[in-house]
Amino acid sequence: MTPSASHTDHPAHARSHSPWLIANLLAQIAFGLLAMTLCLPSMQEWGAIFATDQAHVQLTFSGYVVAYGGLQLVYGPLSDRHGRKPLLLVGLMIAGVASALAMFTTDIRWLTAARILQGAGCAASMVIGRSLVQDLFQGHQRTRVMAYVGMSMGLVPPLATLLGGQIHVRWGWQANFGLLTLLALALAMAAWRGLPTHQPPITRDSHWLSAMFSAYKRLMREPRFLLYVLILAATTATFYVFLGGAPIVLKGYGIGPDGIGWFIMAVPMSYIVGNFMTSRLIQQLGERRMMAAGQVFTLTGLVLMLALGLAGLKNPLAVALPLLLLGFGHGLLNPPALAGTVSVLPALAGSAAAVAGLMQQLTGATGAYLVGLVSHDGAINLGWMMLAFSLLAAFAQWVLHRR
Repeated sequence: MTPSASHTDHPAHARSHSPWLIANLLAQIAFGLLAMTLCLPSMQEWGAIFATDQAHVQLTFSGYVVAYGGLQLVYGPLSDRHGRKPLLLVGLMIAGVASALAMFTTDIRWLTAARILQGAGCAASMVIGRSLVQDLFQGHQRTRVMAYVGMSMGLVPPLATLLGGQIHVRWGWQANFGLLTLLALALAMAAWRGLPTHQPPITRDSHWLSAMFSAYKRLMREPRFLLYVLILAATTATFYVFLGGAPIVLKGYGIGPDGIGWFIMAVPMSYIVGNFMTSRLIQQLGERRMMAAGQVFTLTGLVLMLALGLAGLKNPLAVALPLLLLGFGHGLLNPPALAGTVSVLPALAGSAAAVAGLMQQLTGATGAYLVGLVSHDGAINLGWMMLAFSLLAAFAQWVLHRR
């Protein structure tokens, strides 16, 4: 497997500034997170609806996350080899079919299976979208576009939980999956018409499976890449613990499915602000300072939330307000870390994005599942779990910058 020149049907410099192209990329990348979070308010009720316990309900979320991360390992190197657009279209079709199947299920096991298939399809959108950012943008512009990605992905969870809760109350949980079916079809049309055709940057001089393992072996020999991935994985796990545990904590505070989104909104909305600041300050401050500031804000917010919990304050604002700092910190931290993963070896951008995506989703799924194994009478256990993952990210960042 040898690197070769890459190109698109349209020169990258001519199309990279197109607002429609950027909007298309953002929509593709955000779709998987939308599919993940739109159903969070319904999970409060699935235990009663399907006559099962909370651990089985949490598996619908964890199963999606594992498939969403694991299949990125396949889509990434295949897109390096065969092009981005065909793999993206396949993934969107799988996601659409799975969403339709979930809409008609009457058993928690079949719902879990449909969610796993849905995650397998949505994986293409994330890894290929990130790879296209590497293909089409350069230098600080790439980090700036990654900040736009962060802003859009920060906006998705609060809007999805608000929308999903309202749809659940008005039309039932099945309607959320109907919406996802239609969106998968719309995004497939947008990808077909609006994304450039990518010429693979590597030659096909070996079997695809051999080439895949060769790419991953090459990446595993890059310490900088591994440290960037560990930072992203631990940061994502922190956020997924929040997504998985906050609805349970908020239910104990008397917040129902139609109100969860207003409090979950705290982290993603401040995350958007952090990404916006990154897009404006990255050239002046550089990646190292942005990431260091992100860790300071993150850890400060978590310590404050824990302090309020240990003081016995059981109020949804005691969770939401301190985590404004965490969301802002993640907004400073994630864009340079994302850009770092795909720029260490540009010819293997798809494979690099796949490894990063897999580790993000595996650690996220682990955190989300652990949430269901401990009690959440208050926010203390949730805070300790989030702090543990955040400290791991801070340690990886310290090692990276020492190097």
